[in-house]
Amino acid sequence: MNLKSVGRVVLTALPFLLALAVDLLLFATHRDRLPAQLASHFVGNGRVDDYAGQSSYLVVTTLVLLGTGLLWALMAGFGKFAGTAHRMLVAFGYSFAALIGYLLGAVLLINVDAVEDAQGRGQGVHFPMWHMAVALGAGVVAFGLGYLAAALTPVPEPDGDDGPEAGGERVALGAGEVAGWARGTGSWWLPLTALLLIGTGTAMLFTASRPLAVLPLVLGLLTASFARPYVTVDRRGITVSGLLPWPRVRVPLDRIEAAVSRDISPFAEYGGWGYRIRPGRSGVMIRSGEGIVARLTSGRDFAVTVDDSATGVALLNTLIDQRRTDH
Repeated sequence: MNLKSVGRVVLTALPFLLALAVDLLLFATHRDRLPAQLASHFVGNGRVDDYAGQSSYLVVTTLVLLGTGLLWALMAGFGKFAGTAHRMLVAFGYSFAALIGYLLGAVLLINVDAVEDAQGRGQGVHFPMWHMAVALGAGVVAFGLGYLAAALTPVPEPDGDDGPEAGGERVALGAGEVAGWARGTGSWWLPLTALLLIGTGTAMLFTASRPLAVLPLVLGLLTASFARPYVTVDRRGITVSGLLPWPRVRVPLDRIEAAVSRDISPFAEYGGWGYRIRPGRSGVMIRSGEGIVARLTSGRDFAVTVDDSATGVALLNTLIDQRRTDH
């Protein structure tokens, strides 16, 4: 990792460290005024329906902010970011850190000077819903600050791309011979993201209303099921599938004009990872690096990052030639 990468990592991790420092400072300065069991979970009208110990609050706050900050820092340090993609990455990190940091701090402050019952639970605590509006506002302001801060960080510009051409390698197939190619693909960030989403959802069960926790929990489980997807090339076209029947992405062979193998920068070219839709292109971005880029009959590109993509492309172009010959 060079000095520029270190600078991007520091810039990206900074808001999470600041949010954690502020929340821990609030805890340290108000600890003697807090009940043993903090009101930590609230229903839609702000009424308390669950409690957590002071140690649980510290653990959840530290894990959520440090874990998410680590994910963002790794993406900034080892991902291939360019121009607007880099600025958006940093800006969203600042926004998320401000949003979560504020909510965790607000939960702590509304428990200050609460009267304890026989079990040490804070009584008379209420979570005003205006805190949600303030948290969203803090996220918006932090997004702008992060975007401006990232604009001061030099990043490489994205490489140009001329798209797939009709030429390229082929696989020799005899008359009537059928062939297929499949390769598993994955990245360190998929299982980590699934873990963070599930962890965030679990934390929100204690710090927010249960309906708000459903989304990160569902997304975490879906991400876990797609943590090791398989890319298949055969007479049906290109298929990307996970452990479950859904989600699944398939591009029929008759919609593909040609394909090429090349390095792909997901954030710079597609605006992030996962299933991406951009003007003139779409794809499944698992990681940075080599992948299959198919030019469709509509003029758009479909791409998927996978190892040994040259073999898959050679077979895909052969199958395209066979389809044209048959017709």
